[in-house]
Amino acid sequence: MPIFTLISAVIGVVALSAYANHKLVRLPDSIGITVVALLLSVATVAVGQFVPQVSIWGEQVARGVNFPALVFHGLLGLLLFAGSLHVDVVALRRARWVVLLLATAGVAISTAVIGWSFFYLTRLLDLPVSLRESLLFGALISPTDPIAALGLLSKARVPPSLLTQITGEALFNDGTGVVLFVVLLGVSGTHSAHTAELAALFARQVLGGMAFGALAGFAAVALLRTVDSPAVEILITLALATAGYDAALALAVSAPIATVVMGLVVGGDGRSFAVALPTRERLLQFWQLTDDLLNLLLFGLVGLQLTALAGTVRAYLLPAALTLPLVLVARFVSVGVPAVLLRPLQRFEPHFVKLMTWAGLRGALSVALALSLPPGPARALIVTATYLIAIFSILVQATTVEPLARRWMRASA
Repeated sequence: MPIFTLISAVIGVVALSAYANHKLVRLPDSIGITVVALLLSVATVAVGQFVPQVSIWGEQVARGVNFPALVFHGLLGLLLFAGSLHVDVVALRRARWVVLLLATAGVAISTAVIGWSFFYLTRLLDLPVSLRESLLFGALISPTDPIAALGLLSKARVPPSLLTQITGEALFNDGTGVVLFVVLLGVSGTHSAHTAELAALFARQVLGGMAFGALAGFAAVALLRTVDSPAVEILITLALATAGYDAALALAVSAPIATVVMGLVVGGDGRSFAVALPTRERLLQFWQLTDDLLNLLLFGLVGLQLTALAGTVRAYLLPAALTLPLVLVARFVSVGVPAVLLRPLQRFEPHFVKLMTWAGLRGALSVALALSLPPGPARALIVTATYLIAIFSILVQATTVEPLARRWMRASA
């Protein structure tokens, strides 16, 4: 299938999903598009039982999209930059210790809890999954993606401090989760790596990403200060989110973390003194629109990918379903432990742990990481479990987080 035809087909299906959701389903855009795309995928598989050509076409569209490459070398940098550009940096500084602990120790705790639990579950079910493959699953499923939940929590009048904590954690735990996944993947075939070596590699990726992101961000701010043209300033930030991301990859530091720091620098102090007010408004409008469009496309692609997995989903449905409670418990523990440690120093909103647990959605990043796993006996199970957890997050957690948040907020009033 020609690449232009493939891109046109994908955008067309996602656009139709968006329209159908807006007119019929009326869920929040990112959730509704995923629901409609999932329904289209299921319908394609069902019709394909009688008209094989329909099923073949659906699989061609789904398999024709290199989803991991699209996420890691296309959308992730733009989405992380757009998300961090709009963060209230002053509020984030106040919540820095909570965000830092959740995005580092929290991810590590979640990876360990999920990894060991998944390993023993698969041994109980006599499935061929090693401990390192189980820990890889823990690393890829631990990062949260609360894009849809944030809007719903705002409607539920959740305190701004809690929204900042959710946003900050989600931006940074994407980076630390990817780093942990890459580190584990790099040593998965060897037994020679020591804990100290892994810790040093992890630190180099994280700290190197932060340092490079700050350097590139302030360099961009210096350029922005010398021009007063909306088009040129948008191009500078666009280059920062794309070329800066690729430069971080070339330097072997964490590109997601670097991009988040770039966005925070430009969106924080840099934006206030480097960009004139009219230009600043146009810059923010451009990135807000970019963020919305890319998120809608990404959630639609997540739904469409189910078409290519129709066979393996049935084969591994039971063990994949059993991972759902493991992931929720691990999320509760990974939020609860840092909260207990910080409680003498930090005031938390009522029901902090419950809200952070239920609002911690899994989405496209986890799916892309799962699909990037090398071929092996465990890959189909991990991919199926990841899809099931992402679908549960979007269809159940995201649609119930607003009423639950309202109830908890009323109870604590």
